Amino acid sequence: MFYQCGDGRRNPLLARTMTVPVFRFAPSSNGALHLGHAYSALLNASLAGAAGGRFLLRIEDIDTTRCTPELENQIYHDLAWLGLQWETPVRRQSQHMDECTQALARLIEAEIVYPSFMSRQDVRGYIAESEARGHAWPRDPDGAPLFPPVDRDRPPSDRRRRMEEGEPFAWRLDMNAATAHVAGPISWEESGDGPDGETGRITARPEIWGDVIIARKEMPTSYHLSVVVDDALQGITHVVRGRDLFHATAVHRLLQELL
Repeated sequence: MFYQCGDGRRNPLLARTMTVPVFRFAPSSNGALHLGHAYSALLNASLAGAAGGRFLLRIEDIDTTRCTPELENQIYHDLAWLGLQWETPVRRQSQHMDECTQALARLIEAEIVYPSFMSRQDVRGYIAESEARGHAWPRDPDGAPLFPPVDRDRPPSDRRRRMEEGEPFAWRLDMNAATAHVAGPISWEESGDGPDGETGRITARPEIWGDVIIARKEMPTSYHLSVVVDDALQGITHVVRGRDLFHATAVHRLLQELL
């Protein structure tokens, strides 16, 4: 299944590439490729060839604790064994942190992200206490509980104090503020079938994910932010992905509009 990234009439960057479809295969170099990766790579290359478009390879290596040069080289070897060719140079996310930092700064300036200090243990305790009182806690499409409103509702003075004292924090998207920041409904064009048979023009519902992480405590970005920034800067017009990422498209479309 795949979707069209955006409307070139509204995005000057995409407007220059919309006449030439651009597809990408973007594995993480934190493990060996599996059959799903092989299928995705072959499908991207096939669709690009059929459309007279471009096929790009991108290495998503922001997880510096697990991604290694050895695993990256194995990706190149395996894709070559499949008979695939791609444009060079290959974009590696770890070499473009400045661009993600700039995007994060724009979101901070727009006051639609906030510093999040709660640990996983804090979150589990807060939710367990709430559920013990008989309140069912909302969950995202993956079944994970939505992030509690504790950090979002902290007074600005408390946030500043914690940051000045060097307490570790992540940046989370204030979903209510972010969706209010965008004028009108957000949608995308689905060219395959979603988990429940969705196809055609799909209305995005990013609010079902709650306040997602935009930048982690140990790095100035996250998967959501990096993939949106990279797709825009590379002029990607079509994204091929599995059904497991169908609902995440709503978050990416929101970030595309915000940035």
